Amino acid sequence: MKQPSQTYLNPVYSQPCPDPFVLKWAGEYWAYGSGPWHDGRYLGILHSTDLVHWRDLGGALEPLPGGHTMYWAPEVSYLNGVFYMYYSVGNETLMAIRVATAAHPAGPFVDRGHRLTNEEFAIDAHVFTDDDGSRYLFYATDFPQHTHVGTGTTRDRMLDPWTLAGEPQPVVRARYDWQVYDPQRAEKGGIRWHTIEGSFVLKHKGRYYHMFSGGNWQNVSYGVSYAITQDIAAAEEWRQVADGEQVLPIIRTIPGAVIGPGHNSVVRGPDNQQLFCVYHRWAHDGSGRVIAIDRLDWVGERMIVLGPSVEPQPVPNPATTAGWDGWMEIDGAWDVRAGVANQAAAAGRAAAAQYDCNQPYFVLEASANVEHDSMSNGTFGLALSAKDDTVLQWTIDPASGRCVVDWQTADGMQQTAWALPADFNPTVYHLLRCEVNGQTVRLLLDDVASCWHGMLADAPTSVRLHTEHSAVAWAGLAITDGWQDLFTESAKPTQLGWRTSHSEGNCTISDQQMWCDHAASNRLILTKAALFQDYEAVVNVRLAQQVDAAGGYGLCLGSADQPLLTLLIAPAEDAWSITHTANEHNEIVLLPPAFDPPVYQQFRLRTVAGELTLHWEAALLLRCAAPAAPTTFGLLVQGAQVAYDMVRVTDFN
Repeated sequence: MKQPSQTYLNPVYSQPCPDPFVLKWAGEYWAYGSGPWHDGRYLGILHSTDLVHWRDLGGALEPLPGGHTMYWAPEVSYLNGVFYMYYSVGNETLMAIRVATAAHPAGPFVDRGHRLTNEEFAIDAHVFTDDDGSRYLFYATDFPQHTHVGTGTTRDRMLDPWTLAGEPQPVVRARYDWQVYDPQRAEKGGIRWHTIEGSFVLKHKGRYYHMFSGGNWQNVSYGVSYAITQDIAAAEEWRQVADGEQVLPIIRTIPGAVIGPGHNSVVRGPDNQQLFCVYHRWAHDGSGRVIAIDRLDWVGERMIVLGPSVEPQPVPNPATTAGWDGWMEIDGAWDVRAGVANQAAAAGRAAAAQYDCNQPYFVLEASANVEHDSMSNGTFGLALSAKDDTVLQWTIDPASGRCVVDWQTADGMQQTAWALPADFNPTVYHLLRCEVNGQTVRLLLDDVASCWHGMLADAPTSVRLHTEHSAVAWAGLAITDGWQDLFTESAKPTQLGWRTSHSEGNCTISDQQMWCDHAASNRLILTKAALFQDYEAVVNVRLAQQVDAAGGYGLCLGSADQPLLTLLIAPAEDAWSITHTANEHNEIVLLPPAFDPPVYQQFRLRTVAGELTLHWEAALLLRCAAPAAPTTFGLLVQGAQVAYDMVRVTDFN
């Protein structure tokens, strides 16, 4: 396992690779960039296993006939065994979006003769898949009749990977001065020209976030911002967040340090929890646009990127275990080579492998495919157990075209089933994701969020991968101990594993928040029954009501009865402070003037190799010794009503 105490320094790839898009597939990363490549092909491909160290694989695409001079902004979408590369090609004035395909993310890609867009100028394609599996193409095009003339973004429904519905709808167009590309753009007749481009769309807690680059990279105001909507099909343009004056882009030029950060994509890190913003910025010598990465998160409704960073950053969190170490073969024949396990069940038999987790809080990802000659009646999937009893079984049955989930509730066994996509091909890799958070479980097939989630009678502590009447290859297997609470479930805090130190404390979940009301001046501590040595905890918290004059909230390490270390955030004269208490020693650290407790704030605590660090978003607040033994992580409330929007804990051991 990689040690999380290691650091990286941007750029993570120092050779030119403009407009980087990163695809995660079978547990590894492929990056794609604009322009000609050194081997005479176009649209370069890089490969990485950790998002930090990259290897050049050459160009993706042979040049097309017709003398095109520009090949821009490739994005690769994986669907049912095919890798679709959407890219822009033309002569810079006339640009169209086309699609090429490959059987592997390393290519080679071959253009399939499909032009998706009808506009004279269309660039920067981005494919977004919604929870129900519907797909949309976002791209940039010109709006010469708009109030702020220039390039903006639009979207269209995808009828299939090759065809748009032909109903483009504006999403984000220029509104502010920071989005000016050229006040007198000569090639456009001297008009004041604005630019918004480089779409990337994410969904978080029911809201859609459209990231985009705005302005001119040569201007200090240039950077990446975002717009929000509750309805992806709404006719109205999405609400922009940054006006360039009171609210600035979330990553932007830093004079003398970072030039022109823009055109980003977003991908999950190796722990399959933390998101990373991948973007280009200009090399200091001006030789080209190089790749940088920084952590991306939400704080309440607000999106943040902990960058553009210029100092060493912790390497992306590793999974607790990656590959097949710790798995126990239950039945069947197993052969593990180069990180891929081939699992075969004899006729009429089942094969399974089991992994025992330390606690009922973990995320599993694995990609699976079925051999051609065993697909007629074979099934595969996973199962969860608690106290040696199976509490959930997920079965993917291609022959019947169904997914089936059987799960144990307080009222007995329940079953639900739903149809697989009509063209589901079991002989290619499909991603299985299982999120276990106490008694609540969420299952995703190919990252479509509407797969299944529910509540179990008992919290599971072991997982099995199984197959019956078939041979299955498993790749990209990773398990990360820990959890992410977004409080979107209709659940009680206790069903997510939270316990309180005092019976008078009142904790509930509503409006996608966990509310903790503790008016007393003593401390209410919330913990989950999990021990961690080296880990990261990220908490979004706001002060809903201060009942006591000294009331506040904080973090706690150790048991609820005997905390070894506490961090209390409370008023201190005309400011807010953190009181760090350990071994009967107190240290007070003042928070920056911008700290606003009634609004959601994010704290990031890490304990690694005996050292504890605490950040308020990107700002380091505290560095001290961590407890020597594994501890329980907890939330602390004192004389206040406090709301939590997210709590994420990731174990490194």
